[in-house]
Amino acid sequence: METRSSWVVAGVSLVLLGLSFGGPWITAVALKSIAAEMGAQRSVPALASSLAWFGSAVGGILMGRVANKIGIRWTVMFGSVMICLGLFISTGSEPWQLYLGHGLFMGLLGNAGLNAPLYVYVSQWFDRRRGSALALISSGGYLAGFIWPTVFERAIAFYGWRWTMIGYALFQVALILPLAAWFLKPPPEAAAVAIHNGADGTRPKVLGWPSNFVFVWIAVASFMCCVTMSMPQGHLVALCTDLGISATVGAAMLSVLLGAGLLSRQAWGLVSDRIGGLQTALLSSALQAAAMTGFVFTQDEVGLFTVAAAFGIGFSALIPAYVLAIRDLFPASEAYWRVPTLLLLSGSGMAVGGWLAGFLYDMHGHYAPAFATGVAFNIVNLLMLAMLVVRQRTMAAAR
Repeated sequence: METRSSWVVAGVSLVLLGLSFGGPWITAVALKSIAAEMGAQRSVPALASSLAWFGSAVGGILMGRVANKIGIRWTVMFGSVMICLGLFISTGSEPWQLYLGHGLFMGLLGNAGLNAPLYVYVSQWFDRRRGSALALISSGGYLAGFIWPTVFERAIAFYGWRWTMIGYALFQVALILPLAAWFLKPPPEAAAVAIHNGADGTRPKVLGWPSNFVFVWIAVASFMCCVTMSMPQGHLVALCTDLGISATVGAAMLSVLLGAGLLSRQAWGLVSDRIGGLQTALLSSALQAAAMTGFVFTQDEVGLFTVAAAFGIGFSALIPAYVLAIRDLFPASEAYWRVPTLLLLSGSGMAVGGWLAGFLYDMHGHYAPAFATGVAFNIVNLLMLAMLVVRQRTMAAAR
């Protein structure tokens, strides 16, 4: 069922996510400026960013069901308007306004209307190259991270973080609404998927185990890796300024990290089409763990640029690989709730990781304990994925 229209839809979805995920990067770039106005605690803006991730993850479950009922176009347009409102609210002078704007409006009602629903929607346009398509659209957040930090750093320097939020709020809604209205048409009918129940009425198995056990295992693994994934992304600019490196260079370093993720994710998509989602996630997790260890020990500018690029290459395959694994292992008719639930766990990991790094910084006065904690979470993720891959290979060999 793949056609030229499939790739047009995937490309537009990439642009939509690149716009919708721009807002939280303002807070990441302006973390120290916002903290200075709100009691000098970096955990305040870090928590706001975490709430945006967490709200998007929680809201994705509801928005996935809504999109399944009334169509993706309406959840995307609604989400963009909510992001606009959330950025306006976040310009207030109190921490609760930052939390409300990010958590409720930008997260729960905003990005939730785009992120999880678009994963499910785009996967319905592909069968042979689904891994590549998922890799493409999952790059939306990192396309945002590649493009916007340097733009926001200059805008914040000239106009302040509040006017930067207001300007971006209007910009994204002015682009997302017409793109969604024009391009997001209903997907082609998916091929019927047979669910093989045993003759005795037993529930279907996945990898020889109860299907929901495997699903929970994958979802928890995604939480673990995303705790690690979010730490450098949310704190790299602040880390650089702590080390005497300018915020401009720090923003460029963040763009390198996310640009490396954006570009390498397309290669990972081709890999996942060949070896499947679980094995791709295992390889990506191992590379992320190695790069995260580099952040613990590296403090010079050249070294940090190198580690940032390596980290971008490492983590970039994880989320699309998890989604591909869900689509490979479970019936297509369950995608509308399994994929958002998976993204709830991964988004929760992003939320916890960003906040935890800020909390540990406030406690210790430097980032080494936070990044070491990230390495520990990654090792747990690696062990969980390894168990699934070993089980998958054992089942394949037994056939």
